[in-house]
Formats: sequence, structure tokens, C-alpha cells
Amino acid sequence: MPVVFAIVNDPVAQGFIASMAHPGGNITGFSFLEYSMVGKSLEMLKQMVPSLTHVAVMFNPDTYPYYNVFLRSFEGTARMLSLEVKGAPVSAPAEIEETIAGLGGQQGSGLLVTPDPFNTVHRNAIMWAAERHRVPASYSYREYVRDGALMSYGADIADIFRRTATYVDRILKGASPADLPAQAPTKFALAINLKTAKALGLQVPPTLLAMSDEVVE
Repeated sequence: MPVVFAIVNDPVAQGFIASMAHPGGNITGFSFLEYSMVGKSLEMLKQMVPSLTHVAVMFNPDTYPYYNVFLRSFEGTARMLSLEVKGAPVSAPAEIEETIAGLGGQQGSGLLVTPDPFNTVHRNAIMWAAERHRVPASYSYREYVRDGALMSYGADIADIFRRTATYVDRILKGASPADLPAQAPTKFALAINLKTAKALGLQVPPTLLAMSDEVVE
């Protein structure tokens, strides 16, 4: 049975397809994560918090086993921004609180939350801990910003699902999934919560506001 996936972080690393250009088998679709966007997220977080000196990247090694690729994807950006970036593995809610509390005790710290299934399930715990410990954090899903997160930058989910419909249509008309290259996202969205920024004592740069697709006041 042909399968068209959507919102898969890294379909090659996760073993769903052989390659983006030649998926092979009966599976193809649209990924959520474009690694270049991770560096952009880091750059925007630095713009939001000019005093930022180090950033923790939160993930669960069990549900996000390809985190090494994720970390390597923005090493160049981190060097350019003079930022120290380290992984922050967590595997239980208690570790979320411990990790973010540790960041809150360090000046110049920030948090980058990966689009990890574990982080998605525990997003409220992460956002509440970041608020309590006054840690500026960036996420991948704009929905979190509506719930109080400081900022997000990530692929436009609605656009991805619209694009999957074109592949379903082609397959129903006789195309083979093996001949349809898997595609990375092409449309991204920046969202900012002004209330949260104010609570953290941050002045949102006009350049970020001008780039924003959604601003929560």
C-alpha cells in the first residue's frame, strides 16, 4: 500500500526512506525539519537576547536518536554568533525541571527545544519551567507561542499537509511513491509572544517584528 508521510522530522535518519531524492519502496512524503532552519532559529534567538552566550538544545535520546546530526547542523552558525551550544538530553519530566533550573542559574543562557515527540508531549512542563526560571527559549511550533512560549521558528505545518495532497493525487492517478522524491519544507513561520518577552525583560528588535508571521500581544 502506498504511504505518503507528513511532519516526519528526518525520514532518512529515521529509516523510513533510502534518500530524499530516491525514497524507494512504497513510501514518500514531506519532512518537517530542514536543518538549515535550526541555525536560523539560533540566529533569531540571539537577536532576541543579545547577551546570549550559551544555548542548550533539549531532546530525548530515545525519541530523537539522530540528535548528533541536529547539533552538527548549526555548528557554523554557533561559531559565527560566538555561542556555545551543547546538547541537553532529558528523558523524564523531572529532568526537564532540573535542566532548565540549571540554565536559569547561569547568565547568558538560552534554550532551543527540538521538535522531538518527547518535547511535544511535555511542552507545557518545558514552557512553565522556562517561565519560572526566566530562560529565553525558542521552539519549532508556532502554536506554543499562542500558549505563552517566547518565540518559535519552524516549518508551516498547514503548508506541508496541503503539499501532501498533491502526492496523494499523483499516486491515485498511477504514480509510484518510489519515483516521487521526498521533499523538505519550503515555507517557514516566525512567531513571537510580546507579553512573554516583556516578562523576561526583553525588547523585541524591530527587525524580528517585521519578519514575524504572527505576533501574540
